[in-house]
Amino acid sequence: MQTYKGRQVFMETLLSHGVEYLFGNPGTTEMPIMDSLLEYPDLQYILTLQESVTVGVAHYYAQASGRTGVVNVHVGPGLGNALGMLYNVWEANTPMLMTAGQQDTRSRLREPLLGHDLVAMAAPLTKWSVEVGTADEMAPILHRAFKIANEPPEGPVFVALPIDVMEQDTEIGPAAPSRLFLRSEPDPAGVEAAAEVLRSASRPAIIVGDAVARAGAQKELVAFAETVGAPVFLEGLCHRLNFPTDHASSRWRISLEHSGIKQILGQSDVVVLVGGSFFEELWFDDTSPFPEGARILHLEPSTRKLAHNFPVEVGLIGDLVASLSALTAAVGEGSGDDYVVAAQSRNEELRRAKDEELQSQAKRAEAHWDDRPISPARLMAEIRDHAPDDVVVVNEAITAGGDLSRTLNFRESADYYGTRGGGIGQAMPGAIGVKIAHPDRPVLALSGDGSALYTIQALWTAAYHDLPLVWVILHNRTYRILKINMDIYQRRFGLPGDRPYPHMDLTGPDVGFVDVARGFGVEAETVEHPEDIQAALKRAFASGKPYLLDVAIEGGM
Repeated sequence: MQTYKGRQVFMETLLSHGVEYLFGNPGTTEMPIMDSLLEYPDLQYILTLQESVTVGVAHYYAQASGRTGVVNVHVGPGLGNALGMLYNVWEANTPMLMTAGQQDTRSRLREPLLGHDLVAMAAPLTKWSVEVGTADEMAPILHRAFKIANEPPEGPVFVALPIDVMEQDTEIGPAAPSRLFLRSEPDPAGVEAAAEVLRSASRPAIIVGDAVARAGAQKELVAFAETVGAPVFLEGLCHRLNFPTDHASSRWRISLEHSGIKQILGQSDVVVLVGGSFFEELWFDDTSPFPEGARILHLEPSTRKLAHNFPVEVGLIGDLVASLSALTAAVGEGSGDDYVVAAQSRNEELRRAKDEELQSQAKRAEAHWDDRPISPARLMAEIRDHAPDDVVVVNEAITAGGDLSRTLNFRESADYYGTRGGGIGQAMPGAIGVKIAHPDRPVLALSGDGSALYTIQALWTAAYHDLPLVWVILHNRTYRILKINMDIYQRRFGLPGDRPYPHMDLTGPDVGFVDVARGFGVEAETVEHPEDIQAALKRAFASGKPYLLDVAIEGGM
């Protein structure tokens, strides 16, 4: 009977599940894995300098590649560093296997250096958290971990790997991955019930979440929106491109407060929720997010989020490709000519509104074309016109998001990756993960200066692995989003609105992003004049190396 070391079972299980990259920041308890890399050259190790960067790279790699991200961090402090970014992974439903080396089980009662209850630390932000007790458990635990991470709703799992267990012998070898076909058809009766509601709608609206992109259901969503003649809004925070931004029905994001959502939906009489967390709020409102009398339909791939926060008239469980296709067909087959004409009229109205929005943004950019510091509207127009045609954008330009959404066009799911969860610092490591997943496409990351400083160590990883990608830092020397939220806070709670913003500026000293980048081995330059943007973009992409542009923009308030 063949015997294996626990570490061999671990490494060979990763390879059997198609894992190509292991993202890590190692410590002493990870030596079994680091030493084993010499024996498994097909498994590439992506080295980072801090655990939040590790998780951020793996998070975006998993989203962009459609594979399970595999992370290895170091005992208690390392896992603690990782938890902030793991929150974003949890919120984004990213399939991830996170592991951490654990101290020798024989020293557990001695409270060893760096030791802690890793399972308890990871549990609140994972679908399953477990420690391997013996080498005999390694294969079945890893089998279950991959399954749980990838069953809807997808998400991270955590496995602690004690150093002595990794060196134990076992006769239980790595298990082959299961072939699981998880897509299900929606209930025909539910499809007809939802179609009946839609046939009565005169002002339908659609709000979608990231499950649309995960299911690859954008094409079906477009057909559905056109059939019913409805605008398509995105959740307040979306990690993926769930609907093409240049489509007439595209209306970008909803508000992060119920009153704002209700205002955006206007006179909508039927609201269709598709594949998301409805709704994540930043500010509490004692009101419904839906217009008075609106009828609510909800489509989800699993029961976890269906009608979770609000009662709905019809809820459908099923693969979103199948559900949207079936609902589109049912509405079309059961509707008369009057409905078709009305839907076409709504679509024409949406196109006119879209054209007006584009014209308004063009005028906004023109009005601020020569502003110094540079206006975000001009920066986004220059990126649209001078970045490579097939560029992938990783976006964490928080307060410039409106200019981005009204200027750049994204048509395919792989064209755009945003942020989920609200924890900042995602774009710096995220761009690395996207580049690894899309090695043949240029990658551009947009990050505010405050966000970038949370994970600036990501620059070193890009230089170390020689990954050609471009970061643009929108440098306004302030946490502008906090100032905006301070204004909202003061209005909501009746406080004076003429007070200063304490500790919300990144000045005294200013941050030297060019010096920081060069210190990590990344070429960089400062862009202060709007007429220099075009040439700087071309130099950055032509370099074939990781490159950072520090762009001075307005917006310091």
